[in-house]
Amino acid sequence: MTPARLALISAMPLALATLHLAPLAAQDADSSDVETGTEATPAPTEGEKRLARLLEGRVAGEPLRCIRSLPSQRMQTIEGTAYVYGSGETIYVQRTVNPRQIDDTDTLVTNRFSGTQLCRFDVMTTVDRFNGFFTGAVFFEDFVPYTRVKSEATGEG
Repeated sequence: MTPARLALISAMPLALATLHLAPLAAQDADSSDVETGTEATPAPTEGEKRLARLLEGRVAGEPLRCIRSLPSQRMQTIEGTAYVYGSGETIYVQRTVNPRQIDDTDTLVTNRFSGTQLCRFDVMTTVDRFNGFFTGAVFFEDFVPYTRVKSEATGEG
């Protein structure tokens, strides 16, 4: 649920909020598959599969508002899923407010408030890579660091 929707619901009287959420709860309860009796889960997208492969052997850390960012830092665009910054031990995943709008044919243009950091409040837009026209605005969320898990040596001695 988006922060704006949560704020709206918290401002309503409790009875009105209950009436507003009741259809959503009923919809969740009816989301099971009638024929098999199991809950319907959407199949992972190609982008989600690609991100999962990239995150294998890594553990998520505490979300960060800003990350250190240098012009030479690697950035990957995973269509419809996330932007991934960095390489090596720690990478940072940025899913954005609406990850479905992430298109790997667009170029991300960043207007930073800091020269060495990339922050969730920086102004991001996308431009068509081939024609150069504006294609949208991007609203970042916190960056989630994923650090490679170090395997411990099994020999004791």
